[in-house]
Amino acid sequence: MTTIKILSDQKDMPEIIRSAILAEVKRLEVGLKKTEKEIKAFEDKYKMSSEVFSTRLGAEDLSGGDEEYVKWEGELKVRQRIIEDLKRLKEIEYVSG
Repeated sequence: MTTIKILSDQKDMPEIIRSAILAEVKRLEVGLKKTEKEIKAFEDKYKMSSEVFSTRLGAEDLSGGDEEYVKWEGELKVRQRIIEDLKRLKEIEYVSG
């Protein structure tokens, strides 16, 4: 868990920072939904899970070739990054001081 302690002359600064972090969480959640939708489209098109795709297939196995392989793999990496960022942001504990 990450603890953030904010010291400021401005009384509302802790709430402003908390609101900014919450806005980023919302933005990331929207991005995650979009990424999940893109991944699902690939899974539906090729009738396989992303796990199977990542471990067993190469670009030559996809009808869209390199372009689709890179896009699918890219979406998986984006999803993982968003999940990690969301986890870190949601674990923040705020203390006043």
